[in-house]
Amino acid sequence: MADSTVPRSLLKRLFFGAQPIPFKKRMLSFIALLFLLVALPLLVGCVMISQPTLVKNKASSLTVNPKDLERHVRKLAIDFSPRNDEHPEKLNAAADYILDQFKNAGARVEVQKFSIATATSQDAEFRNLSGHYGPETGPRIVVGAHYDVYGDLSGADDNASGVAGLIELAKLFEQHPPTMHVELVSYPLEEPPYYSSDLMGSGFHARALKKAGVEVKLMICLEMLGYFTDKASSQKYPVQFLHLYYPSRGNFIAIASSFKYRKETLAMKKAMRGATTLPVESINAPSSLPGIDFSDHRNYWASGYPAVMITDTSFYRNPNYHKESDTPDTLDYEKMSQVVIAVFEAIRTITNS
Repeated sequence: MADSTVPRSLLKRLFFGAQPIPFKKRMLSFIALLFLLVALPLLVGCVMISQPTLVKNKASSLTVNPKDLERHVRKLAIDFSPRNDEHPEKLNAAADYILDQFKNAGARVEVQKFSIATATSQDAEFRNLSGHYGPETGPRIVVGAHYDVYGDLSGADDNASGVAGLIELAKLFEQHPPTMHVELVSYPLEEPPYYSSDLMGSGFHARALKKAGVEVKLMICLEMLGYFTDKASSQKYPVQFLHLYYPSRGNFIAIASSFKYRKETLAMKKAMRGATTLPVESINAPSSLPGIDFSDHRNYWASGYPAVMITDTSFYRNPNYHKESDTPDTLDYEKMSQVVIAVFEAIRTITNS
């Protein structure tokens, strides 16, 4: 066993020298050591995970009517509830509504049909619904949101809010055609029991793009866009140390992705910040962190495409997640309209860069 007095004597010489030194200098040495051991790792973690930035976009002159967002949410959450595989008539009615909205907004519409075995049918047919804008060829940006719901719930935030945002994006792209191909797509079968399986609607879509050799510059997943609160300590996080990096109030919109796509996350963040007054946060973390891959963007990762999720952080903020209380009256449509504008301006910035 080594002599334990050696390291102590080395530390003594390192920090105090052969002769006694003033107390002030000893404290400065201690503070420097503390910074190296504690503050520096926290700073590096902040840069890696939350990517703080002072860069922001110019304020947008565009408007999105909150009442239109509310109308879409109520239509999906009330008239077409519950929109799931056990109620195909409701799911199909929701699909028809979304497709009609794309058509009304001047999109080149496309329907991708696929069949799977479900609990009620051995050959049930489902539809991915796409609205295309801009050039027909070249790389594209995909913006997606699932239109199915968990169980027999209304699913206002999860995910009628995302679909409503998608529909209002369609109107903006009709008014301001993009310089790059943009595909807006809404999927079924995101929720359990299909989540994380090859049967998710977004999985069929991502694999079809890959098979066709389509170049996807970025996929943007809209997953729960409508719940905001200024209540103290309303925002939760999967691990405690994240409270050091992020707000305690759930009044911001978040961009989430894996470490692999930090560049794309930061580009979205810079382009969304400042477009409206709504605060924008971002997180890059391993998919093992609960929530990072909890939506359709995971299937684009699996196909090798860069993808980010835009979210109100779901169950880390919204107490109504996967409950009967997830109703249209709980959402903030004014802030939802700001999310839609910020996403649109980010896409416009990225496609013109």
